[in-house]
Amino acid sequence: MPAKPKAKDIDWMEHLPESAAEYLQGHRLDEVECIVSDLPGIARGKAVPASKFARQAQFFLPNSIYFQTITGGWGEAAGEDGFTEPDMVLKPDMSTARAAPWTADWTLQVIHDAFDQAGEPIAFAPRNVLKRVVELYRKEGWEPVVAPEMEFYLVARNINPAEEIAPMMGRSGRPAAARQAYSMSAVDEFGPVIDDIYDFAEDMGFEIDGITQEGGAGQLEINLRHGDPVKLADEIFYFKRLIREAALRHDCFATFMAKPIEGEPGSAMHVHHSVVDTKTGKNIFTGARGAETDAFFHFIAGLQNHMPSVVALIAPYVNSYRRYVKDHAAPINLEWGRDNRTTGIRVPISDAASRRVENRLAGMDCNPYLGIAASLACGYLGLKERKRPTKEFKGDAYEGVEEIPRDLFSALDLFKDAKKIHDVLHPEFARVYRIVKTAEYDEFLQVISPWEREHLLLNV
Repeated sequence: MPAKPKAKDIDWMEHLPESAAEYLQGHRLDEVECIVSDLPGIARGKAVPASKFARQAQFFLPNSIYFQTITGGWGEAAGEDGFTEPDMVLKPDMSTARAAPWTADWTLQVIHDAFDQAGEPIAFAPRNVLKRVVELYRKEGWEPVVAPEMEFYLVARNINPAEEIAPMMGRSGRPAAARQAYSMSAVDEFGPVIDDIYDFAEDMGFEIDGITQEGGAGQLEINLRHGDPVKLADEIFYFKRLIREAALRHDCFATFMAKPIEGEPGSAMHVHHSVVDTKTGKNIFTGARGAETDAFFHFIAGLQNHMPSVVALIAPYVNSYRRYVKDHAAPINLEWGRDNRTTGIRVPISDAASRRVENRLAGMDCNPYLGIAASLACGYLGLKERKRPTKEFKGDAYEGVEEIPRDLFSALDLFKDAKKIHDVLHPEFARVYRIVKTAEYDEFLQVISPWEREHLLLNV
């Protein structure tokens, strides 16, 4: 006979979010995954028995998890005290408790916030970076609102990095085809995977605004409802894992690489922005009689003036820059336009109350906390500086001048000198991020590519 639950255990279970409580109804919780996002956006943490989680108010991980590169190497970012790996204090945000419906037992995931041993937020923890930016808005009486779009590919299993990535096999027995944007038949090809994505999302309490086929072979887009930036970044963080798990059930991979397949469009994380006045509850981009306000134009100017400095955050890998290709569905400059998908900054069609600005630059490979924080930081500086943007671009912006760094090294160079951005995101975050990404870039430079072997081996 199972032991009688303690009062503390009962209290904890009674305060779960509704979706988690519904998922567990009639079942015994086995395990809790205590997780944080590292700089690349990988979930790191510990899995503990539910009985232990009920008794713990916090757990510990070394701060070195934020100094790791995507390959598992290390950036020398520990600071003056050296690489001693002191423990951080990880405290659960119970509002993030969500099911892990792909597991064999009844498991919840809970996102934690990272603090030092004095109780101060860890400045280079990505969720803390985004929280800091949101708080800067709130101090001005503004509430930032975002609506992200997630693009990704479903591809055939690839267990040999030397082999090119290929589209997945569809339900018809044929490989996914390119240039089928918005095709419902193409979406049906991935029906079993999409069904699992919907089921997992429902178990986790997430509302999908829509799924469409994009222009690449096996490329899909999921739109999320607008809302609080931290909440939406949490959802993307969860969704990446959810989608990967759904794909694995059907003998394929889901990839969020910016450019996984040569010749196909890249995958973006477009972010729609609006800002609400906390006193009136109204969109500050819209004024009397529905007119566009100065704040609307200041926000656009902030994106134009400061986005080059944060490209290293929204395009964080060497592969990211393969996406910024002329006429390939990704922007090459910072022009802005109304209902113009060739510009880096787009103003979608909407009614006056829903007026918003879409940032089309971020890749889906970015950490969602850092990608959204970077975009909001640029808009925040625009609102504070009160500058005007360039003239609205009319026509095909691919005919304009390229304004985006072409490689990670150049982007990191711009980020290094962006003091205004550092002050918004946090100078300590900026220091650690640059060191880690530079170490990662140095690791990449040690790899000899097939192109080099093919064209340089016998010709130079």
